[in-house]
Amino acid sequence: MKTEIIPAGNREVVAVSQQDVEPILERNKQLRSMEQKSDWGRHIATIPAVIMVKWLNEELQHGHNVRYLSSEWDEIVARKLNDPEWAYLRTDGPSHMVGWTK
Repeated sequence: MKTEIIPAGNREVVAVSQQDVEPILERNKQLRSMEQKSDWGRHIATIPAVIMVKWLNEELQHGHNVRYLSSEWDEIVARKLNDPEWAYLRTDGPSHMVGWTK
């Protein structure tokens, strides 16, 4: 992931993050076609860092002072992963997904 800091006036700073997410999304697609078995549980999702930053920024913009990797953050991520809009991030296949589309 690449982050660029851009000065935007006296006190503002704009940070732009970029990441090539195609390999992650292709791997997610491949894992969805495989059975998820493990003694430790199943692999649910691989989320690109730029999407995690996007979600965190959205929560902060809505006035939620959430800490990254807190239990509250885990609830937000779980909610997002159950939203059909973000189903392509999941790796655990249709039987475990709300809003599954192939």
